[in-house]
Amino acid sequence: MANAMYGKGREGFANAAVNWLSDDIRCILIDAADYTLSIDTHDFLDDIPAGARVAVSGNLVNKTNVLGVLDADDVTFTSVTGDPSEMLVFYKHTGVEATSRLLANFDTAVGLPVTPNGGNITITFDSGVNKIFKL
Repeated sequence: MANAMYGKGREGFANAAVNWLSDDIRCILIDAADYTLSIDTHDFLDDIPAGARVAVSGNLVNKTNVLGVLDADDVTFTSVTGDPSEMLVFYKHTGVEATSRLLANFDTAVGLPVTPNGGNITITFDSGVNKIFKL
């Protein structure tokens, strides 16, 4: 599968339930062996099994939205251990899994796939015209 926005993530942006600039937006390294993606039906973090989540970022830094093109600084996950990670999921963090809306799922990015070895893992976002993703 190619990089894609979750259907419910697009819906969240369209219904003003997600504000890229002011919401706490995070990403998670995901072990694809432990998560079966359903891009049009998965809506919240509780749809991704805890065992599939390898590492979680903090709130993305220096987020921008220019003409619907969303960007932020690259993400570094620190001291990562666990299963190999083939996906990166962006979500709106609310502190409650059942309300933390899934936004996008990437399986293609600089730094993916990656096998944790206890060190830091940096994911470099695209610097092209679509940046992280375009609405």
